Amino acid sequence: MKSYSRITLTFLSSALIVSAVEKTPAPGPEITPPSDAWKAKVVNLAPTKPRVTPKAPRKILMCSLATGYCHKVIPHVKEVIDTLAATGAFEVMHSDDVNLFDAASLKNFDAVILNNTCTRNPARNLFIDALTIRGDLSEAQRVERADELEKSLIQFVASGKGLMAVHGAVVFLNNSKDFGDMLGASFRKHPKKQWITLNTVDPDHPLVEAFKGEPFIHFDEPYYFNKAYTHKNFLPLLEMDVSQLDAKAKETMKGDRRYVSWIKKHGNGRVFYVSPSHQPESYESNRMLQFYLDGIQYVLGDLPCVDSVKK
Repeated sequence: MKSYSRITLTFLSSALIVSAVEKTPAPGPEITPPSDAWKAKVVNLAPTKPRVTPKAPRKILMCSLATGYCHKVIPHVKEVIDTLAATGAFEVMHSDDVNLFDAASLKNFDAVILNNTCTRNPARNLFIDALTIRGDLSEAQRVERADELEKSLIQFVASGKGLMAVHGAVVFLNNSKDFGDMLGASFRKHPKKQWITLNTVDPDHPLVEAFKGEPFIHFDEPYYFNKAYTHKNFLPLLEMDVSQLDAKAKETMKGDRRYVSWIKKHGNGRVFYVSPSHQPESYESNRMLQFYLDGIQYVLGDLPCVDSVKK
């Protein structure tokens, strides 16, 4: 009887663990613009209030300009951020005008969100790309202005403000050592999209509280980072389970831990990188939406947590 009870309890415990694992809906054949039904679903799943009360009214500048690869999930991410803003944690201003990255303009904001701001080869520099498209400056003037804007953004964060970079935003200034050091990585490549299992690195960290210590399975691009990433000068939050990837991806990812989200200090400011996701289905999750909101409150300076690098 005791043996039977033990087996029963073990089975029930296993069932509870399995039931706690979240797997997002399978992706459709193609990514379509956010429908009213999709928006309503996100609103229904999203938190209705912030994790912590803001210390002051907060304002975020969100840039969604892509001059290189244009992720079709960009408008979905904008909807997600607008939905999270409705909690009262912050106000968001959307603009793709790169001139807002100058010091005089940035002083009006508490943080910047870069939404899949992918850039063109070979420069891999959104400022140069945008200024080239505008066409009213010489090449030398474009380079000088782009350098000014990059320094302005980096100094903005270092002064005590925040930066959140979503998915393809890692390519924003991909050839810049200074930006890569601030963000914690540069983009190298990714294997094909596939189901990815994410695990919390430290289940007790407040920024991953939403995942309740359980895996999160979604369809995404397994990003492969280089340059600053090799130093791991950040506090990792989420990690890919490489053992669950396909054979080609496993080969690409072997020999290192593959983090997909982290936080870090930069001067007096805060940085939050989140690779999830290439797919809108990843946002059909209360856990992912809460994770985003908590990360935003961290970069705004409202949600205190350990963000020092563990040696």
